[in-house]
Amino acid sequence: MTTLAAPGIFSTTASALRRLYFVRFAFAIVWALVMLTTASELGPLAVTLLVLYPLFDVAAAVIDARSSRGTGSPVLLYVNIAVSLLTAIGVAIASTSGIPSVLRVWGAWAIVAGLVQLIVGVTRREMGGQWPMIISGAISVLAGGSFVVMAGADDPTLTNAAGYAIPGGIFFLISAFRLGRAAKGN
Repeated sequence: MTTLAAPGIFSTTASALRRLYFVRFAFAIVWALVMLTTASELGPLAVTLLVLYPLFDVAAAVIDARSSRGTGSPVLLYVNIAVSLLTAIGVAIASTSGIPSVLRVWGAWAIVAGLVQLIVGVTRREMGGQWPMIISGAISVLAGGSFVVMAGADDPTLTNAAGYAIPGGIFFLISAFRLGRAAKGN
């Protein structure tokens, strides 16, 4: 387990993560709403959105790694960056084969990214505001498995992929509010 050395690091990191989590909430909700309008088919807008989501995750992980340098090793965040980049490429390639292929790639990503989120949340528990991240990571693992299973359905859609972003966004919002106390140095 990573221990955070100084209270100043707690409040600085918590403040940066809080801002990041508010942005992640807003992005997830807007993304999901737009994705829901196109989830029945794999057209250019859906493909763009499906590639954009893991790329946004890359940007968020980079910001997270920079913001939390003093709180422990960023190795898992770097893993998340690599996996999300590969996912963006994988989704773009899979989209040429249809929704089942996209769901398999999306599901594998949700599993790995969820595990990373869960472990990072556990290592940051001392900071506060991390239980929503831990729960969200665990749900992501389960959702990823369900995407892989759904890929084998008779008529799979991307609706559940859109729905996947909503609870994740809500967990980021809850965590952002819970980090408020840590950001103030209390």
